[in-house]
Amino acid sequence: MQAHANWEHHLLDLAGHIPHPSTRPFFSYWAGDDSLRKAYKQAEVITAEHSKSFHVASGLLPEEKRSAVRALYAFCRTVDDIVDEVEFKKDRDFELDYWRNIVQTASSSADDLVAAAWADTLTRYHIPRHYALQLIDGVARDLSQTRYQTFDDLATYCYGVASTVGLMSMYIVGFKSQDAVKYAIKLGVALQMTNILRDVGEDYRNGRLYLPREELIQYGIREQDIAEGRVSDNWRQFMRFQIERTRQLYKESWAGVKMLEREGQLAVGAASTFYSGILDDIEKHDYNVFTRRASLSTWGKVSRIPGLWMKVRSL
Repeated sequence: MQAHANWEHHLLDLAGHIPHPSTRPFFSYWAGDDSLRKAYKQAEVITAEHSKSFHVASGLLPEEKRSAVRALYAFCRTVDDIVDEVEFKKDRDFELDYWRNIVQTASSSADDLVAAAWADTLTRYHIPRHYALQLIDGVARDLSQTRYQTFDDLATYCYGVASTVGLMSMYIVGFKSQDAVKYAIKLGVALQMTNILRDVGEDYRNGRLYLPREELIQYGIREQDIAEGRVSDNWRQFMRFQIERTRQLYKESWAGVKMLEREGQLAVGAASTFYSGILDDIEKHDYNVFTRRASLSTWGKVSRIPGLWMKVRSL
């Protein structure tokens, strides 16, 4: 089966036609600027603390691009934390507008390290601003929507919070063709669906159920079953379907890896390989995503690198 439907055309429309990246100056972000070096170091700390998979995958990039994708991650993490952790609506709205302004102006105060690194990355790599704005709007969607009726609707959410990250990453690692866009979108949906399948229990306890209601009904699963954490035969069948579709998206997205500049292929391939390994762990533990958080161990990541290397070399 091909893992696409109406949602794919809709998401391509959201992405729009993007310009090929402009030629960048050949100088390093740390050259003679201690404040920027400090800002990028803070982005590295945030990445290492919050996402081991992203930290390892980005470590496969050359130093300047590695620092830039970690600045991108720190921006995404900071915006996500506003939605999840800031208590009062007026404060959330103020902080989200603060980040929208940073994106639109590509400037920041020197004392906001994450903003300084991100503003520099935006400018240096000519990243289209509308992707960053779409990400902010996508993350903010969690404030107003906690249920999804169809997979098409869920895919739009995945685009906002994940595919946009891939599209921005393309400008950092470099890409050769506009055709890479549709594959970056698919990979983003696959990555976010992996997060959603892994975090069903945690998300439900936080008041959110991302799984499409149409598909839950199709497999005879009630919301009460999820509240009780029931790993029934119906649940297993439902999860097998979800995992199969997500794996198909990972498989289809690989065609886009060869459209990236050579030095970025291994890093993006690693992100895909590491995250898809989480699906293996979900299966290994009988689809119990209610009382444990699936993950890929450090050895699990390291053991996949030789095969990943061979796969990338064959592109």
